[in-house]
Amino acid sequence: MRGELPRNGLSAAVEAAVVALARAGDDEAYGELVRRRQSHIRELLRRLSRDAALADDLAQQTFVQAWRTLRTLQAPSAFGGWLRKLAVNVWLQHVRTHGGRERSADGPAPEPSDEPATAEQIDLDRALVRLAPDVRLCIVLAYGERMSHREISEATSLPLGTVKSHITRGAARLREILRAYG
Repeated sequence: MRGELPRNGLSAAVEAAVVALARAGDDEAYGELVRRRQSHIRELLRRLSRDAALADDLAQQTFVQAWRTLRTLQAPSAFGGWLRKLAVNVWLQHVRTHGGRERSADGPAPEPSDEPATAEQIDLDRALVRLAPDVRLCIVLAYGERMSHREISEATSLPLGTVKSHITRGAARLREILRAYG
């Protein structure tokens, strides 16, 4: 199967081909998938957890779980959404296990992955952490990941009405909190 790859190797291959190789047990192909997707998954988990170290741990758990269950992925082209759903499930399991205990909203803002945070981003991060974890999850997936309400419902196993309610009320609460910041 490696003969079908571009001359540049895995880094130049389309993701579906790399996923197919990884599903067949190719460690190098899976390493390429991790390289391609780790920043996005870490950033998603940082927005959810507001803790860079915790987000990195959860991202690692996500990628370990992905490696273990990659053969269950039906369509290689669906890898990105499938991986995001795994990350969401890892986050939800963490919240359930730890009862939603998190850092104070007044603590330091999460460290951005690649670029320095703006004052607005720091304010938003501090406001997001004041939301209940399930509400924050829906807000981050809707506005940060640009997922539809139905996609969020499928990814989180929350009823569609609950997702809509969380997004509506969460967005209103965020506006209220951010107004207080000035």
